[in-house]
Amino acid sequence: MLDIKYVRENPDVIDEAMASRNGSWDRDRFFELDEARRSAIAEVEKLQAARNAASKQIGLLMRDGKTEEAEAAKAEVANDKERIAALEDERAQAEGDLTDLMSHIPNIPDPSVPKGKDDTENPEVRRWGTPREFDFDAKAHWDLGPDLGIIDFERGVKLAGSRFYLLGGMGARMERALINFFIDEHSKVGFKEWWPPVITNHDTLYGTGQLPKFEEDLFHVEPDMYLIPTAEVMLTNIHRDETLDGDKLPLLYTAFTPCFREEAGSAGRDTRGIIRVHEFDKVEMVKFAKPEDSMNQLESMVAEAEHNLQVLGLPYHVVTLCTGDLGFSARKCYDLEVWLPSYNNYKEISSCSNCWDFQARRANIRYRDPSEFKGTRYVHTLNGSGLAVGRTMAAIIENYQNADGTVTVPEALVPYMGGVEVIKPED
Repeated sequence: MLDIKYVRENPDVIDEAMASRNGSWDRDRFFELDEARRSAIAEVEKLQAARNAASKQIGLLMRDGKTEEAEAAKAEVANDKERIAALEDERAQAEGDLTDLMSHIPNIPDPSVPKGKDDTENPEVRRWGTPREFDFDAKAHWDLGPDLGIIDFERGVKLAGSRFYLLGGMGARMERALINFFIDEHSKVGFKEWWPPVITNHDTLYGTGQLPKFEEDLFHVEPDMYLIPTAEVMLTNIHRDETLDGDKLPLLYTAFTPCFREEAGSAGRDTRGIIRVHEFDKVEMVKFAKPEDSMNQLESMVAEAEHNLQVLGLPYHVVTLCTGDLGFSARKCYDLEVWLPSYNNYKEISSCSNCWDFQARRANIRYRDPSEFKGTRYVHTLNGSGLAVGRTMAAIIENYQNADGTVTVPEALVPYMGGVEVIKPED
């Protein structure tokens, strides 16, 4: 959530930011509600001061035996009490409406974010590795996986419905191997591993910005309970309503979780294979950083995700998301896109975002550093995939396939696969 004071003092900046995101905000409504809230607060303070003064006067009148004057003053105080109660209701209503309005306004893009209308205008930052040229007819993972007996789409649909799949044998083994590999790699550079629930509540999803705007993308369990769309939700909210020790920042957290998404509005997009499905596994990174260090932490987070791809030998490139493609809570974001031969193109496998203090305001996460300032400040939160497991598996199957229909296991993954170096067809 944006700082209300900043919005009040810089509405033109908000106009420009929302326009660059292909959106808008209700400027007139904001100022109407803000003025109503502030006016009610000012009037209440004025009446409370008058009531306090009158109460003292009533005591003096009673002491001097001026009963009639004292009773008249009491009646006036009673009227003020009713008026204060009414004004408090007005303030609460205006404040609630203002909070609701603010909760739908996305973050302001960082000045370094390139302007653009959509993902076609995301500039490439760098690329690593060379896409493989095959001397045989390469297969897509949605064909090769079933041929090997490691991905079963038909039974996945039978068990759960469209956009679900089933892994068996070496497919299941590779899923588990990739999860452990990613967690181990993050642990090597100081990330603390967590094992969070996969069901969460409204307050948690509100804290990271999924609610109220993106409710249609979530799987509901009960009216106020949901399946998580990413471990970012849980890791970030670990410190909701807490004040952190500035000396311990940055905090680096990682977790594996299944992720659940309705994929509302994505009809017809990436419907084949395991690229866009309702349930998938992901290893997530989250950081809590000081404001002056958060951009450095974003760059290192990108490097940590890149490291995993490099160790696995998967070609990829990094793009900066332009203003029109930037996520709701992000101030700046990089996407890592892995090369998939079936698309003859790069497909997103990780997004690394600096959310600035946007999520911290919603979740009330602060830090204290007496050596630098008095009181507390909002921490900066960052999140990134490290990596999406299913998409990594698809990339390995396609990029490491052989002419005989087998798949070579990346060297770094062999120890996690129980020494298996080549995946062969299973019965």
